[in-house]
Formats: sequence, C-alpha cells, structure tokens
Amino acid sequence: MEKRSEIGSAIEELSMMVIVKPGEKHESAHIPTKPFVSVCYLVLQVLDKIGPTMAVLRQDVYQNIKTLELMHESNTSVNSNLVEILKSEAKEGNARKGSSCSKALVWLTRTLDFTSSLLQTLAKDPEKRMEQVVEEAYELTLKPWHGWISSAAFRVALRLVPESKTFVNILRTDEENYDTLKEKMQMLVSLFVPFLEDIHCILRLYNLDKIKST
Repeated sequence: MEKRSEIGSAIEELSMMVIVKPGEKHESAHIPTKPFVSVCYLVLQVLDKIGPTMAVLRQDVYQNIKTLELMHESNTSVNSNLVEILKSEAKEGNARKGSSCSKALVWLTRTLDFTSSLLQTLAKDPEKRMEQVVEEAYELTLKPWHGWISSAAFRVALRLVPESKTFVNILRTDEENYDTLKEKMQMLVSLFVPFLEDIHCILRLYNLDKIKST
C-alpha cells in the first residue's frame, strides 16, 4: 500500500469537502467543521517540515485548530458547520473577543493562504531560494495582518529555513519522485484557490476579513 504524504492526504480531504457559499440568504452557507480542522492539521505538518522558522507561526496555528476542534467536540451536531458558529458568536458579540472561533477561522484561513502561495511558487520554480519563497508568501498573505512584533519575529526566523531541495525531499514519500510531488503540489493549490475564495467570501459577510493581530 502506497504511503500518502501530507500533501496527498490534504488533496483527498479537500476533494471531498463541500463549502456552500452564501446566496441571498447567507444562513444557508456551510463550512464543515471537522474536515476543515483535518486539513489544517495536515497543513501544520507541512509547515513543521520547514523547521524552526515556523515555530513563530506554529503555536498560534495549533491553538486556533484546538479552538475549533474543542468547540466542535462540545456539541458535534450543532457545531458541525463553522458558519453557524460564526453566526452565534456574531449574535453574542463575541466574534472579535479573546480566543473566539471566528478569529481562529480567520487566522487559519490566512495560514492556508500562506501555504497555498508557498507551494504554488515552489512548484513553479523549484530552484528558487527557500528563504525567498517563504518571505514572498508571508509578505503576500500574513504580513498585512501582523503587528510589528510578529513581523520582526518572522524576519529573524527566516534565517533558519532549509534549502528548497531539502524541503522538497522532506515532503516526498519514498515512492514519489520530484515530478510526482510537483504535480501533487499543483493539484493541491488548484483545490485551495476556490476553497479559500469561498471562505474569504463568508468571512467578508461577517465583517471578519480585516482583523489584525494586536
């Protein structure tokens, strides 16, 4: 049996996930909580392979995943749809407070944006310096929402990134060659793009898309 990489597993999860975008009445919008959490865990494993650089990001990502996971586990039927959780927190006035699920979803979506951008560049230009690949993805997706402390910490951590070739080799399974991995990275990005567009559409609907870190 062929061993699946995190990228292969993420492709499978995303292929099966259906997001219902808001129509005229956004109450019908739907983001399945458990599959979303599963994809985030797989992405976390990919980020771990970049090494200590991602420690700056990792703890926040993990805490945000746990926030959604614990909310789901507290009532699996009621909280099976992330949009219902957003709606509930908006109604209670808690969406922007503390460690809300709304904020967790915003930051996890941005982390997926970052990962998608990183993999897209790497698949397109495998010879590009990994430090540059990570920095460009960060500038595009996370930096606009980070305060100066987070940005400064990330800049320091950039010095610790592995070479692109090393990272690609870590991502591969023993059965995969580079071309196979490249195809899978491109496939994952092609799934990420519409998936993330749909989530951003829902975040805008709940006025969550402009949240910044303090």
